[in-house]
Amino acid sequence: MSVDTMAASPSDESPSDYDVIIIGAGPAGLAAGIYARRAGLSCLILEKGVPGGQVMTSPLIENYPGFPEIPGMKLMEQMAEHARRYVDIREGEEVTRIKGGERFEVTTTNGRMTSKAVILTTGSHHRKLAVPGEEGMIGRGVSYCATCDGFFYKKKEVIVVGGGNTALTDALYLHSIDAKVTLVHRRDSFRADKHLQESISRKGIPILLNTVVEEVLGQDEVTGIRLRDLKADTVSVKAVNGVFVAVGEVPSSQLAAELGLAMDPGGFIVVDRNYRTNVPCVYAAGDVSGGIRQIVAAVHGGAAAALSAFEDLTNPYFRRG
Repeated sequence: MSVDTMAASPSDESPSDYDVIIIGAGPAGLAAGIYARRAGLSCLILEKGVPGGQVMTSPLIENYPGFPEIPGMKLMEQMAEHARRYVDIREGEEVTRIKGGERFEVTTTNGRMTSKAVILTTGSHHRKLAVPGEEGMIGRGVSYCATCDGFFYKKKEVIVVGGGNTALTDALYLHSIDAKVTLVHRRDSFRADKHLQESISRKGIPILLNTVVEEVLGQDEVTGIRLRDLKADTVSVKAVNGVFVAVGEVPSSQLAAELGLAMDPGGFIVVDRNYRTNVPCVYAAGDVSGGIRQIVAAVHGGAAAALSAFEDLTNPYFRRG
């Protein structure tokens, strides 16, 4: 379903009161802004950093329809440029508080505004190992983005911790740039797709299963890790220069908690098929609502959330008799 309402310039919008405020300018938030504005809703996107989300760190996207190959940063720059034709995107403006009521009151680092509806597209962030030495070595050998930092570890010993698609993809990437990579996973088998496991096997990348990292070692930079073999219950030290952590994502759902939104055990916002939450006129899309972590899914979710907001503001489902 498409909405062909003619878009108005972002400058036509009220400076403090909107139909919809979108929090987060990743793929879901940008799509929501385009669709909300084309539906005739006054709209604003608030982003604490820069538009793009985690896609900005992807060196190459190969599965977004219409773009056989495109760097993540370039794709998001194009999406943001497209969205700005319709809606104001305020970069570097973090939402510090959100309050429900007859209208939603949104407080940011730069001021306060109100809206009839809110779409949360706040994304997620990397889960940490929570072991001694990890926090102090971030940026000095501990990384959560192999494609961002792998270049510095060519011909050096590194490990990738995790057993999902991201971990195995990171290991293959590091191997491709000539890092000496080992995969460490706490279980006896990987969760990753079969083709990735086969690639790891073909490349001969060493694997340590049933093994956990207990400590990151080093003073000014990482020099090694302390490992525990869970089956043998033995501890060993492995000399490494880099530790790449790929053990999952944590949703950025603090604002959802303030609004009393239902969340699953992992902290992801629960939405229905139309991306409505349990609170009327609050919607969520993208990584913060769980599901598959793919750009195309986030864009779909953002568009669907915006169209649900349009429908609900026009003919509220929660007031229908």
